[in-house]
Amino acid sequence: MEKIRTLKGRVMSNKMQKSAVVAIERFVKHVVYGKFIKRTTKIHIHDEENECNVGDFIEIRESRPISKKKSWVLVRIIEKNNLINKITNK
Repeated sequence: MEKIRTLKGRVMSNKMQKSAVVAIERFVKHVVYGKFIKRTTKIHIHDEENECNVGDFIEIRESRPISKKKSWVLVRIIEKNNLINKITNK
């Protein structure tokens, strides 16, 4: 049996119903210069309860295709976005 792929990323958009867009960052080494470059991949995920918000750091796992673009599912929210708390100081 194959191991289920899991990734961690930051929520960029949650304007769709039961869906969100997550940005996955990775570092790749430049072939010629050897410098590590940050690359970002946007993945559409399925969020059944609409529980993740923009800026949350989440864990996702691969699943069967749910729609044309969605084949990843929300596993858990690792860290909530504290932007509102920083502005209101609460």
